[in-house]
Amino acid sequence: MEQAVAWRRMLHAKPELAYEEHATADFVAERLAEWGFEVRTGIGRTGVVGTLSRGTSRRAIAIRADMDALPIVEETGASYASTVPGVMHACGHDGHVAVALAAARTSSRMTGLDGTVHFVFQPAEEVEGGALEMVRGGLFRDCPADRVFGLHNWPALETGCVVAREGAMMAAFATFEIAVSGRGSHGAMPHEGADPVAAAAQVVSALQTIASRNVSPLEAAVVSVTQIHGGDAYNVIPETVALRGTTRWFDPAVGDLVEQRVSDVAGGVAGAMGCTARVDYRRRYPATINDPAAAAFARDAAGSTGLRVVDAAPSMAAEDFAFMLAERPGCYLWLGSRQDGENPGLHSPRFDFNDAIIPDGVRLWTALVAASLRA
Repeated sequence: MEQAVAWRRMLHAKPELAYEEHATADFVAERLAEWGFEVRTGIGRTGVVGTLSRGTSRRAIAIRADMDALPIVEETGASYASTVPGVMHACGHDGHVAVALAAARTSSRMTGLDGTVHFVFQPAEEVEGGALEMVRGGLFRDCPADRVFGLHNWPALETGCVVAREGAMMAAFATFEIAVSGRGSHGAMPHEGADPVAAAAQVVSALQTIASRNVSPLEAAVVSVTQIHGGDAYNVIPETVALRGTTRWFDPAVGDLVEQRVSDVAGGVAGAMGCTARVDYRRRYPATINDPAAAAFARDAAGSTGLRVVDAAPSMAAEDFAFMLAERPGCYLWLGSRQDGENPGLHSPRFDFNDAIIPDGVRLWTALVAASLRA
């Protein structure tokens, strides 16, 4: 495991953004080839797949690890902190890669296997949909799998614990940009214009009624405005204000309703204030839905290693592993990674993957390989 920790910290120091994971992909491909895997590169642009086959069975599973970093300035103060300005591994994908590599090396030494395991190293999980790119690039055509598994370190969960829910695990998400346009005027004479700043402020408030008044209280939905941009001077009312944000949901019908209401509310409120609203709404990832049988299988495998299987509510965060689950039955798991003392959350500039859980992840993956491909 010391080697896996060294890999993780090396990757942490050299983070790469979505579809720029060239050095990471090269490192992964070289290690897999050393251990006797059949290696495919360039799937989904910078994705890598290592395939290990034993015996004659056609049984096959896939294990996925994401590789990309985030555009965040690191504040961990670690000796192995990012050497790339403005880029860091703030979500633990460096750890996911190290865990999968260590599990791949261990699997290559296992005896009594009959079947195939594909270790899938995926680019661009963060917003850019690298999982979909790999699927479109022929992932399951070239690397057929009966089931696919993925995990994420979870700082809110105690170490030694695993969550593998049946059904909904993580939410679907979309992004939106609303351009509220009016008529600019002098800040001292607002009556001579149509103020898009005031209209935008009302739109932000009204959008919150979608989750509270349009969606059933028995369903989950989130509408968050996360950016407001407009104006350049203290005494000038601008022509346009831009609002940007995100929506989340699980049920497809709720997703349809939320999309329609964002447009209706923005247009109606802006119009009532003499302005217009142009909405650019883009669906990004579907909900991450675990197959019940695969989730039960994963829980059994986790329990066999001594990990404690617990339950937790689904998360309104999103995950592009959903695209792989739409193609093959499988399970997405959370692996507890809580740290003592300050325990920064995912995407914090102070987040650092908890190296102490690397053995937990390796045991989990190798148990799944053994249980799936046992001769």
